[in-house]
Amino acid sequence: MCRNIKTLFNFEPPATEEEIKASALQFVRKLSGFNKPSKINETAFNVAVEQVEAAARSLILSLVSSAPARDREIEKAKSMEESRKRFGPSDVRIRAIGQNQP
Repeated sequence: MCRNIKTLFNFEPPATEEEIKASALQFVRKLSGFNKPSKINETAFNVAVEQVEAAARSLILSLVSSAPARDREIEKAKSMEESRKRFGPSDVRIRAIGQNQP
């Protein structure tokens, strides 16, 4: 799974149209291998984004959960903590990079 595609279901507040579209765009980029398609592939690429966006919206709206909705801020904090554990504090990496420069 593409690491940049985030879970959109069962959050409070619910996923926005922009988040659904961004998710669809990332998915099509991953499948096609194009960050930006060539002119000849642009129409097919854009149609695919629209179709994936519609499917994603339909899926999110039709899913049901008995679990309480997750809070976006709490999930973001958890993700940041996991990243910190995995990669260390970001300011430490910046200082280390700066030390390598003459």
